[in-house]
Amino acid sequence: MAAEPASKVSVRAIVLLVSVAVVVLVIDQLAKWWVVNNLDFRVPKNIIGNLLIFEYDRNSGAAFSIGAGSTWIFSIIAVSVLVFVIWYARRIRSAVWAVVFGLVLGGLLGNLSDRLFRPPGFGVGEVVDFLRIPLLPAIFNLADTAIVTAMALFLVLTVMGVGLDGKRGQAKVSSTTAQGDDIEAPVADEASDEAAAADEGREEAGGETEPHDGEPRNGEHARVADTGHPVDGRA
Repeated sequence: MAAEPASKVSVRAIVLLVSVAVVVLVIDQLAKWWVVNNLDFRVPKNIIGNLLIFEYDRNSGAAFSIGAGSTWIFSIIAVSVLVFVIWYARRIRSAVWAVVFGLVLGGLLGNLSDRLFRPPGFGVGEVVDFLRIPLLPAIFNLADTAIVTAMALFLVLTVMGVGLDGKRGQAKVSSTTAQGDDIEAPVADEASDEAAAADEGREEAGGETEPHDGEPRNGEHARVADTGHPVDGRA
């Protein structure tokens, strides 16, 4: 089966990336809308015992309540990262990397929407958090979860050596080695041909070849036959 053009693969990857980002954004905003309209502020509600607790809170800092009080700084950072993700996405050629960047993009948009459109004002809005689990001291939301999941996948793919085209680095190394072997073989053959040509040239020029294993040259055979004496001049 013929390989598909890179442009088609790229378009499919971009479509998948955008789809994942939109799904994350919509689910995150719907969940926050439900929390704001159905939960009391900072009143815990056990969902699965103590393993999962819903607690409506508002965060003016970064993910997991880091840097509270510096909302405008994180808004600028979020916009910068958003622009970088959109610009870098054109290099993606594989579905798995499209999912990773889609999760990052959706998570960024989810929290950035809160900062831009929620109270107390544009660019300094507070992010809605509501998820609490025993292993983490901070409250977080689905956008944070998407970003953390993307970072985990990023580390796994990097360790495995999977490039943006979906191919593993080891396969590329093996391919390069195989190509190197193919190049060396013709070089060796060419050297052998040159050596044979040199021997033929010497034969044509002097009618002699180098002695092998102590045997006399062709001319020496003729002189011994004519005189009956060795060619070294002794009687």
